[in-house]
Amino acid sequence: MILTVTLNASIDKLYLMESIHPDTVMRVKEVHNTAGGKGLNVSKVAALLGEPVTAMGFTGGFNGRYLESLVAQPLVRCAFTHVAEETRSCINCWDLSTGKSTEYLEPGEPVSPADVDRFFADFDAALPSADVVAVSGSIPKGVPEDAYCDIIRRCRKAGIPAMIDTSGSRLVLAAREKPFFLKPNEDEIAQLTGRAFSGAEEAADVLLSLHEGGIPYAVLSMGAEGALLACDEGLFRGRPPKITPKNTVGCGDSMVAGFAVGFARRLPVEETFRMALAVSAANALSIFTGDFDPADYERLRSLVSVERLR
Repeated sequence: MILTVTLNASIDKLYLMESIHPDTVMRVKEVHNTAGGKGLNVSKVAALLGEPVTAMGFTGGFNGRYLESLVAQPLVRCAFTHVAEETRSCINCWDLSTGKSTEYLEPGEPVSPADVDRFFADFDAALPSADVVAVSGSIPKGVPEDAYCDIIRRCRKAGIPAMIDTSGSRLVLAAREKPFFLKPNEDEIAQLTGRAFSGAEEAADVLLSLHEGGIPYAVLSMGAEGALLACDEGLFRGRPPKITPKNTVGCGDSMVAGFAVGFARRLPVEETFRMALAVSAANALSIFTGDFDPADYERLRSLVSVERLR
């Protein structure tokens, strides 16, 4: 079972619009509401890959109950810590005439210290049943900035791999705790290491420094160019096939889900890497976030290239 943590869950609203013109009244062509937040995107994709998931974090108020009702995947079990504050909403306005979108992300209502304590009690109770823990995204006000460090320590004590996908100071703090898996992008890895780089060769050296510093699986995501992976088995470069994406939001979360499933199933590293890249590309072919067509995934999986560099 994969345990996902989404401390700042949201109701994601996708507005499909014929065209967007600022400073005018515009009518939305279609609205699609889904359970969102990076960790829930991981949950949905992992479940579509056939792996049971327990989704944890905070939900609150009427919005929180609605969000949990939107988790339609039968393999996802909601185990959220309930709070009084309303769960946030995030809006993605998609201009169909240009294919471009603009996102409006609410910050999330504050939670109390008592709420944080209840979450960790719930987390500790669920942890022994997990094969891997995937922690993703931002945190609401009231959650300590080093909360992900606390999760990593609890996972390490229980002997369960902790995967971290976040940004900013939370990423820097989490990296110091040496989680099992870390997935920075090109901007974030420079922030982590204090080293600027130019080109894949220098990026590989920087990524290897993270692995050699104690992170078992260090992944550098490079968007359409694929990813680099440094681990005990070596340094790998993975490339997805060229596609025409419909929606790239959630591709990084889908990659995390692919790795989580591979780790939970104890698959060989190259097979896990190929799964992660294929499901990330398949997500880009869906207009929805944290979603893919299984036929797309199977087709793309055979087209992903994984090369050992060192």
